[in-house]
Amino acid sequence: MASTREIEIKFRVASIPALTRKLRKAGFRIVTPQTREMNTLYDLPGEVLRKRKELLRLRKYGSEWTLTHKAGKKTGRHSSRDELETSVPDGKRMDLILRALGYAPSFRYEKFRAEWTDRKGQVVVDETPIGNFCEIEGEPRWIDATAKKLRVNAADYIMQNYAGLFLEWKARTRSAAKEMTFKALGTRARAQ
Repeated sequence: MASTREIEIKFRVASIPALTRKLRKAGFRIVTPQTREMNTLYDLPGEVLRKRKELLRLRKYGSEWTLTHKAGKKTGRHSSRDELETSVPDGKRMDLILRALGYAPSFRYEKFRAEWTDRKGQVVVDETPIGNFCEIEGEPRWIDATAKKLRVNAADYIMQNYAGLFLEWKARTRSAAKEMTFKALGTRARAQ
């Protein structure tokens, strides 16, 4: 199990092929090609975790399952929070355990993610049902330097998680969707 401080920013991506070219030019190499990812957030009755600004997530990335707890969010120029994460051999059983403990799914979101690195930090490119995003995760100076290489201004940094972005999208589009999945939104991912 790994315990770390996650420091990151997101930004909107107009063109994944154009961003891919910029990443290669900046010396990044692809670690994981675009892979389907399904995330389920859990909470207790009364949204206990949400009120404490905590997150409990079960993620299936390709065939791998991960359980993550995030807390202590600080937002300045970068989003920062404590993260505990561990691999889970059987995600379906983990779901049953969480439910037995009183947790229930509170939000599901889906994306296709590609992971890149320059060995100093990580850049992920996410295709979601509400648009394309990129996350830059690493040390603050490295994040800003990488953003500059990718021609992203600090004014374009997004500090929200996908649940927050989805709520904004719902308000803007007046969608009745309850989850951020391609099926729920009636959209399709780009051909893989």
